[in-house]
Amino acid sequence: MEKEKIDRINELGRLMKQRALTEEEKAEQAALRAEYIAEVRKSLGKK
Repeated sequence: MEKEKIDRINELGRLMKQRALTEEEKAEQAALRAEYIAEVRKSLGKK
């Protein structure tokens, strides 16, 4: 996963602690997290 996407996940996490995320931000966060989890599972050899 690209560093920019990981940085965005972290940025959204910090924003979530400061204020409520918009629906668009929540959707973006969910998509990025799903992509990250898929990458981790792939690297571990799991499906």
